[in-house]
Amino acid sequence: MNILIVGQSVVDKIIDKGNVSIKPGGIFYTVVSMLSQANNWDNINLCSSIDKQNDKLFEPAYSKIKKDFLVYVDSIPQVELQVDGIGERKETYSQIANNLLLPKENLNQFEGILINMISGYDISLDQLEQLRAGYNGLIYFDVHTMSRGVDENLNRVFRKIKDFNKWAECIDILQVNESELLTLSIKEKEEAIIGELFSYSIEQIIITRAERGATVYFQDNKVIKSYHKNALQVETVNKVGCGDVFGAVYFYNYIKNKNVSLALEQANLFAGIAATYSQTSDFINLKKDADEWISKK
Repeated sequence: MNILIVGQSVVDKIIDKGNVSIKPGGIFYTVVSMLSQANNWDNINLCSSIDKQNDKLFEPAYSKIKKDFLVYVDSIPQVELQVDGIGERKETYSQIANNLLLPKENLNQFEGILINMISGYDISLDQLEQLRAGYNGLIYFDVHTMSRGVDENLNRVFRKIKDFNKWAECIDILQVNESELLTLSIKEKEEAIIGELFSYSIEQIIITRAERGATVYFQDNKVIKSYHKNALQVETVNKVGCGDVFGAVYFYNYIKNKNVSLALEQANLFAGIAATYSQTSDFINLKKDADEWISKK
């Protein structure tokens, strides 16, 4: 398969119970998770930006993909993540990066395009509309930090996304968590928001629910149906990157098999294993650790 991943590379400064660590973040987690699914004959392409200062942080994953659309910039953003509390983490950016430069030619070489709005400004609505106009395959869209505005101190706070209906018209598979879902509509009930989103011709809506698993909504003869999968029962050590793992694993498996239930099961498995990791370097072992988990069942 030939898959394009779009999203910002970001340096994570993670504060957890007073401990501070600097790690590769942003689209890194999507890339390393997609690699955990890929075969030797697959091409994983990345549209992102990187800087010389942090090149080595991302090298374990980026060295294994095609980098025709990876550009070097003076500096990439750093985000401070406070993850030691219950519920949504607090995010503060050092800077907001410019929109990425998307490829415009030969788009239909890709079986799928995964867009992860890491910074919320990874691409513009105009860029997405142009991409949709020139591409016939599946577009997977993780709302991520697009759901958060920016205050004067570069803190990211939840707010309603302006004109999300226009974004939705260009998307085939949408991923949100429960907080992000509420930023897509003036409606407040999950069922009502789901109904509205399907009116824009989205094919699937995935809601990740942390320790309660994930739900995929889809339509069958215009009737809304869903699959739900409970989260893997693990001792959670890590709260960073698990949604990115979920999205990459789901999308790869759905493209491969066109089976919602199977893709959901695989995504939940790998996201659950990622929640047990204490080091970013552990993510390189996702496939091996998933195989070991399955063998012990």
